[in-house]
Amino acid sequence: TDFILLLFFISGLTMFMAGISANYEYDLKKFFALSTLSQLGLMMRILSMGFYDLAFFSLLTHAMFKALLSLCAGMIIHMMNDNQNKRYMGGMSLYIPLTSLCMNFSNFALCGIPFLAGFYSSHLILEMVSMSNLNMMIFYLYYFSTGLPMFYTIPLLMYLMVNEFNLMSTYCKYDEDYVMLKSMMMLLLMSLNSGSLLSWLIFNYPYMIYLPINLKLMVIYVSLMGMLFGLLMSMMNL
Repeated sequence: TDFILLLFFISGLTMFMAGISANYEYDLKKFFALSTLSQLGLMMRILSMGFYDLAFFSLLTHAMFKALLSLCAGMIIHMMNDNQNKRYMGGMSLYIPLTSLCMNFSNFALCGIPFLAGFYSSHLILEMVSMSNLNMMIFYLYYFSTGLPMFYTIPLLMYLMVNEFNLMSTYCKYDEDYVMLKSMMMLLLMSLNSGSLLSWLIFNYPYMIYLPINLKLMVIYVSLMGMLFGLLMSMMNL
């Protein structure tokens, strides 16, 4: 119907434009909001294609690591004296190592690193897209939007973890908040296990997917390309 086509078109634009906008955002809250918007566009697009259980599966797996990511981001912003500009951050892994560990794992799950929560949903979505009767522009748009999380996450990790501490005042550094860490460790466990666990619980039968090896590995190729371009972008003094 016309509504399904409109939903398909708008969700694709949302997925693409939010991913592009996240590359040029320095506000940490806006960065994660655009990242979430891109993932919601992906869910709505796969929903408009008729894969309802797959969209629900993607929603649940995304909820696990994005909740963890939000807790880690709030912790870092609070530690930085309510500063949200990621250019002023740096060296977080030295001062809050456990929070940094949780944030890195949740970011890698968002990127679709194999065997984390986000890998199962994104890999399955792209395989179903590859088997669907879609034109080449939509096909490439899906894969390009899948590589974007890696593209904008690597510079974020460089700003937060690798670079030196850039804020003028250092009085706001403090040790880990163990009240927060209890929730974060539970969500970290779910970010590691929820993809495989939910795939057994939600799907009554496994999807039968027949694809050549290059298309099966296309998700890995796209993620590696996104990581390479993300590293190149983080090396540029923007």
